[in-house]
Amino acid sequence: MTEIADQVPQDNPGAREIGFTLPERYNASRILFDNLDNGNADRMALTGPAGTRSYRELCTDAAQWGHGFKSLGLKRGDRILLFLDDTTAYPAAFFGAVRAGFVPLLINTLTPPELLQFYLSDAGAAVAVADAEFCSRFNAEACKDTPLRTLIVVNGTTGDHAVPDARNAGEWLAGFAGELDEADTHRNEMAFWMYSSGSTGRPKGIVHLQHDMAYSELAFARSVLKLKPGDICFSVPKIFFAYGFGNSITFPFSVGAATLLLPGQPKPAAIFAAIRQYRPTVFFGLPTLYTSLTKAEGADAADFSSLRMAVSAAEVLSADVFNGWKNLTGIEIIEGLGSTEVLHIYLCNREDNKKLGAAGLRVPGYEIMLRDSDGREVGDNEEGILWVRGDSATPLYWNRPDKTAETVREAGWIYTGDRFVRDSDGFHFFRGRADDLVKISGQWVYPLEVELCLADHPDVRECAVYAAELPDRRMTLRAVVVMNKGGFDASEATRQLQDYVKAKLLPYKYPREVKFIDELPKTGTGKIDRQAVMRM
Repeated sequence: MTEIADQVPQDNPGAREIGFTLPERYNASRILFDNLDNGNADRMALTGPAGTRSYRELCTDAAQWGHGFKSLGLKRGDRILLFLDDTTAYPAAFFGAVRAGFVPLLINTLTPPELLQFYLSDAGAAVAVADAEFCSRFNAEACKDTPLRTLIVVNGTTGDHAVPDARNAGEWLAGFAGELDEADTHRNEMAFWMYSSGSTGRPKGIVHLQHDMAYSELAFARSVLKLKPGDICFSVPKIFFAYGFGNSITFPFSVGAATLLLPGQPKPAAIFAAIRQYRPTVFFGLPTLYTSLTKAEGADAADFSSLRMAVSAAEVLSADVFNGWKNLTGIEIIEGLGSTEVLHIYLCNREDNKKLGAAGLRVPGYEIMLRDSDGREVGDNEEGILWVRGDSATPLYWNRPDKTAETVREAGWIYTGDRFVRDSDGFHFFRGRADDLVKISGQWVYPLEVELCLADHPDVRECAVYAAELPDRRMTLRAVVVMNKGGFDASEATRQLQDYVKAKLLPYKYPREVKFIDELPKTGTGKIDRQAVMRM
């Protein structure tokens, strides 16, 4: 614990900017449990198909989980793997673990057994909590050469698995009662982990500290969301996703607001029904989700009257998606950009100050600078790599000193690897990754630039563009495209899209190959699965 605390920068200008102060001894479970003392105890904390819980009830549930974890002989700082869908069990188990001094791992529920084995081994987790429908993932392959010994199963029976000790959560938790004192943790002690997607090599365990949740709430939620106790937040991105975690857990619980949890696959019909029945006020999605919703059957008949705000992050929001959602709901999407390493959004537009296509303005509490390849800070309208610093940033990747050195730089700066241009008004525009520049026909091209251009074509619903190597070792650009309507001639559509790129950009930047499909593959967090696209 001390080693991690020692790696946290002691002087953070962003914290001074927003007046962020916490006592040295601090436990992140206060985000939930403080509601017992500030008049919110009987307010609704959770709602949705999986049930409704008041803050008092949720704190009771969390205390049971904490007592249960302590009964398993875990030591302070031991890791607990959470393999859960978005039901009332998730925040209860999470806060119970943190309050008892343990470190929950928030794991993508699409994780296959071989990757699950890596997470269990890397983290040294002896205990896991999983939904019944995911039990079969804990097979012999997943458990081999790991310390996993106990599986707590929620929302069903234990089913098939290879874990020596399995317990039904309902029966097991019934044996625990009473208040749970918070562990005497340091504000810079480990609180929870998330893992990177692993799209370029094995995933990295991203360590977050006890104070990080409170910092992201003060920095982002108070300046952008302005939540009140009467708000109901609905994040379609799941809790295991850093974006969804803030939306569903940190931000509403910090002010006594409520969260609508929707388990299962987020199909448009289920989302429309949840909005109609539970009346959320703040909606969180991704550009691919907004595209799906605006094009879905029944969208015109859906009731969006309860919403006051819609937020998007993780991918660039095109004008077509923005306008489609606004025409459907009357609400403009607020676009932002964040990362798991920083926990949530650090660039964001505002309701009263935004530019379409921009990731936004700097969020108070975060320092942003753009540097060129030589490390020189660049000015307005110059392209550079984005660096970010703030008190919610991870101090390290677990067991990965090499990757930590690449990303976490001196004085707590995070090297994002994202290329941006900042205009004279302070708005930042994404220009792609630092490492995705490819040479096509002897000239340099960024695939994302071509992708954004194609996405603005009125006939294109969504697309992905990537560089591919030809048999003769030359590079070419390939576009995988979903059109708005069927019944088109593929050859004619290809020519039109290629001509569109030539006219909008430069002639050599057009995609030489265009493939049309019905739907782009998506990751568990709702982003375009680019690895799957490249295998098509």
